[in-house]
Amino acid sequence: MTNFERAFAFIIGEEGGYSADPHDPGGETKFGISKRAYPGVDIKALTLDGAKAIYREDYWNALRLDERKYGPALVLFDCAVNQGVVRAKSILYTVATSSQPFVVAFQAERALAYARLPTFDRYGRGWMRRLLRTTIEASAP
Repeated sequence: MTNFERAFAFIIGEEGGYSADPHDPGGETKFGISKRAYPGVDIKALTLDGAKAIYREDYWNALRLDERKYGPALVLFDCAVNQGVVRAKSILYTVATSSQPFVVAFQAERALAYARLPTFDRYGRGWMRRLLRTTIEASAP
C-alpha cells in the first residue's frame, strides 16, 4: 500500500459520507469534498473514486507529499483536506525552523488555527479529536 493509499483510507474514515449541515460554511459535502470548494461537482453523486482523484491531484500532489515520509505527509494532507492547501502550506512554513518534532509542531499550529475560527464553538471538539487521532496515526510505524 502506498503512503497516499494509506492516508486516503484514513482521511475517508474521518470525513465519512454525505452531509448537508446548514451551519457548515463548506455547504453540501461528501467524502470531505465540499460544494464551496468544488461548485462544478455534483456532490451527492460523487463516487469514492472521484473523491480519490480529487484528493490525489488537488491535495496530495499539490503539496508534493510523495516526497515525504508517511507521518508528515499525513498531517499535511489532513490539514489541506480539512483546513485548505493554503493553510497547510502556511503552517508548514511556520514550523520549518521549530525545534519540536515536525508532527508535534505542525499539529499544535493547526490547533491554534482551528481555535481562531468563528465556528470553533460548534465544531471545535470534533476538530480537536480529529487532530489527535491524526497525530496518533502519523506516529504509527
